[in-house]
Amino acid sequence: QVQLVESGGGLVQAGGSLRLSCLASGGAFSTYAMGWYRQAPGKEREFVATISRSGVTLDYRDSVKGRFTMSRDNAKNTVYLQMNSLKPEDTAVYYCAARRFLTTSTTAGQYDYWGQGTQVTVSS
Repeated sequence: QVQLVESGGGLVQAGGSLRLSCLASGGAFSTYAMGWYRQAPGKEREFVATISRSGVTLDYRDSVKGRFTMSRDNAKNTVYLQMNSLKPEDTAVYYCAARRFLTTSTTAGQYDYWGQGTQVTVSS
């Protein structure tokens, strides 16, 4: 059983930056593809970014391309989401997810494990 713990959320002004971290334990981290999702109040959870287990393949939702960068450090069992040029519409709870396959996915239902989330609030 894999446990995922997110950190790094907080309150930031528009145009600012945050770096989220997700520490994994209880499983073979390097064998999982990973993803970041977010959920704003009153909205459905949406895909943000995904990375293959090697870190070579990445994909992002269009609205964050060029602003967000996902990466992973398999030696530290951690994935990161560097978020720059933040906008008020990025405000949400951000979730880390793990998928027991080589390939990435943008579909939430294809992830096997989820963290509890970390709140990101961007003020205008």
